[in-house]
Amino acid sequence: MNGKLVVSSSPHIRTIQSVQSVMLDVLIALGPVVAVAIFLFGYQALITMTVAVAAAMLTEALWLRRLNIFGDGSAAVTGLLLAMTLPPNVPWWIPAIGSVTAIIIGKQVYGGIGNNIFNPALVGRAVLVTSWGTHLVGPIWPVPKPFHFFADISAVTSATPLASEAEALNTALSQLLIGNVAGALGETSALALLLGGFWLLYKGHIDWRIPGGFIGTVWLMGALFGGGFYGNNVTTGFFHVLAGGVLLGALFMATDMVTSPVMPWGKLIFGVGCGLITMLIRLFGAHPEGVTFAILTMNALTPLLDKFTIPRKFGEVKQVA
Repeated sequence: MNGKLVVSSSPHIRTIQSVQSVMLDVLIALGPVVAVAIFLFGYQALITMTVAVAAAMLTEALWLRRLNIFGDGSAAVTGLLLAMTLPPNVPWWIPAIGSVTAIIIGKQVYGGIGNNIFNPALVGRAVLVTSWGTHLVGPIWPVPKPFHFFADISAVTSATPLASEAEALNTALSQLLIGNVAGALGETSALALLLGGFWLLYKGHIDWRIPGGFIGTVWLMGALFGGGFYGNNVTTGFFHVLAGGVLLGALFMATDMVTSPVMPWGKLIFGVGCGLITMLIRLFGAHPEGVTFAILTMNALTPLLDKFTIPRKFGEVKQVA
């Protein structure tokens, strides 16, 4: 019987996974998205991503006063996710300020990783949108130039397919799947995002309920209330799923372990809520896209979802007044 009973403090169920190993898997999952972004937008995309990641890692290292800049990898993930929400040709100080804001305001002021309430990358984007919106909204999105790594993509810009029905009708679903459309670095290729999402599902880092509820709600509301402008109701629903930041948000941001619910029902409600708010903003709001504020809003509701979806303890009975 020696060695079969080990008494120790909690946690009693342990895993070989660490924060760093999970973050490395997320970076691997983002690999296809990064490759497609560089393929479509060239060196300017690479600069934007490099500045965002470097600023995030350096800010966290300085804040924590450590020499290891990479650390647990969470800062690199935050910087890269922020870059995925930006145009490839923004001034270098935009991703720099966004990453610094994401790390300090979105993460460290709450006590660091594991304690933050909101998704740090989206906090950084929200600050950029409200402070320097002219660099992130309107017809400022570069048109992709595949195979032209050194091309100046600032010369020809356009609005995203979500900007108007006219822009949407000029964009085929196949273009949205492949990624050959004007948009943010991480919002162009649906196939690359799905490939990364399947990797995270395979590794067990995300639960299907959040992206499933998110994407399903977006499709359903797009089909029911989208007006069928994109051919018919079914294809209009698919357009809303593939266009903009729905897949990026559903697969990589709403599934953040720290800022999303723990219990299965809570995860499903969280995903549905993200999809609902996103489509309310898209269909009835002043902005063409609502993913950022939808996820941040549901992040704020995560403690309530955890409270009301936690299972009853074994043997627990209701108190009678």
